[in-house]
Amino acid sequence: MADTDDLKESTSFHPEIPQQSAAFFLKGANALGWGMQNRLSRIFSPASGRTVMLAIDHGYFLGTTTGLERIDLTILPLVPYADSLMLTRGILRTVIPPTTPASIVLRVSGGSSILKELSNEEIAVDIEDSLRLNVCALAVQVFVGGEFERQSIINMTRMVDLGLRYGLPTLGVTAVGKDMARDARYFRLATRICAELGAQYVKTYYVEQGFDTVCASCPVPIVMAGGKKIPELDALTMAWRAVQEGAAGVDMGRNIFQSEAPVAMIQAVRAVVHENQTPQQAFALYRTLQRQARG
Repeated sequence: MADTDDLKESTSFHPEIPQQSAAFFLKGANALGWGMQNRLSRIFSPASGRTVMLAIDHGYFLGTTTGLERIDLTILPLVPYADSLMLTRGILRTVIPPTTPASIVLRVSGGSSILKELSNEEIAVDIEDSLRLNVCALAVQVFVGGEFERQSIINMTRMVDLGLRYGLPTLGVTAVGKDMARDARYFRLATRICAELGAQYVKTYYVEQGFDTVCASCPVPIVMAGGKKIPELDALTMAWRAVQEGAAGVDMGRNIFQSEAPVAMIQAVRAVVHENQTPQQAFALYRTLQRQARG
């Protein structure tokens, strides 16, 4: 029982100072619950408002791919430099140490391989398993314009409902199939659909013409997808343009783990995203770190 003999009268009430209620730093997130905001603040840096996500979920439909043959050897050295890892529960449980400081964005849709129609996906992870894994967001692929467009959109809305029940944000991932357009008009449509139906943030591709309109017309944060491997300076330029035009960060995979110097590359990407370094400055950093690693 507490000792109350020397209990002092409380005096530090400061009635002259109103209690502050600061707005949450992320676009479109003020009305979210505390738990969801907390998880989002582990994905996005409160200091910069941006994120560097490392996408390593390619195996869920591609199997092994260059750079991901041995995730324990190629990816774990990159983890300290990532704000968040986007991956499957199989890789999370078998390879990623539970002591990792990076937040986890869990791929929860799936069902088709590269040999079949990719848009034919279902929800592939139970919400309870996501909670057991203590993830910060649920990633669902949405195929606007694809053969199974409606099914993929319903997949996302189901996860939005479950996520709201348990305080887990949903990431809507706009997929581009072989026959789909890759222009601002298409991405304005796809990202807006994801946001309108409740996704707390959206991952989409960069386009050189009109990407600022894609970001401006989406009421939740947009994270730029890295896409296929391109030269390092080009990838840094794309990331710089994306964040300057309104993206809240990047989710890069192949442009990092397939780089000649992946550890140097992810640090250069961080310099662009969090420090607003120009592509040339970040590329100079990349080359310096690359030389240092070679000894």
